[in-house]
Amino acid sequence: MPFTAVVAETGRLTPAMIRLELEVDRPERFADLAHTDSYVKLQLPPPHAGYRAPFDPAEIRNRLPRDQWPRARAITVRAWDGEHRRLTLDVVDHGPGGLAGPWARATRPGELVQLTGPGGGYAPQPGYNLHLLVGDEAALPAIAASLERLPAGADAIALIEVENAEHEVGLDLARRTPGRRADLRWLHRTDGIGPLVAAVRELELPAGSVQAFVHGEADTVREIRRHLLAERGIRPADLSASGYWRRDRTDEDWRAEKPEWKRQVAADLPGQQT
Repeated sequence: MPFTAVVAETGRLTPAMIRLELEVDRPERFADLAHTDSYVKLQLPPPHAGYRAPFDPAEIRNRLPRDQWPRARAITVRAWDGEHRRLTLDVVDHGPGGLAGPWARATRPGELVQLTGPGGGYAPQPGYNLHLLVGDEAALPAIAASLERLPAGADAIALIEVENAEHEVGLDLARRTPGRRADLRWLHRTDGIGPLVAAVRELELPAGSVQAFVHGEADTVREIRRHLLAERGIRPADLSASGYWRRDRTDEDWRAEKPEWKRQVAADLPGQQT
């Protein structure tokens, strides 16, 4: 069921990312966030819709035409502060296009937002020699949360692709307990070309078991996934890989295409799942 939160604070974290602090009216939903890629789904009315949160999605669908129905946007949970019922969301701002970015730019403290969740499926587990974390801005909140929750004694390599140095963020790795070592590498695009695929291919992985998290732009994720499974010998069960967005596609276009993308990804290496 949907629930609401009050926008408490907003601020620009980088030129392409907006941080929102929400005060949640259902804190019990976040009492046990087991996953570092936990997400909520914002239920956003389209621009110029004649209603605001709170609303009944079923009633809206019965009463209004489809182009005025609320649209869901999945946003990764960056942090949860149970004592103050504060939910931190870092929203990627792609400019004038899309829905979540313009909404995050326009929203102000005191406004209500409606959401569902949380969901999630990944967290760094004990027993691995290395945790490999790979992604772009869209995956940055999950990678940051994962670095802060590495198992004791764990090593990690994080490759994060952003536009340039202005888009890097400070990660408080000191919050991790002693004995964990993280090699954090920021990668910058050149003429719009992302370096993630080449960086993963050139990476020297230590001997032993690897748990990998690869999320971000869909075509990049697909190529890295294929490389890790087919050429690096990582087991499908040890790899979390998902396309959060796709270059040259709107949010709605990508949502429509994603089931076919998943089918194609599964067909890359028969018998192995996304």
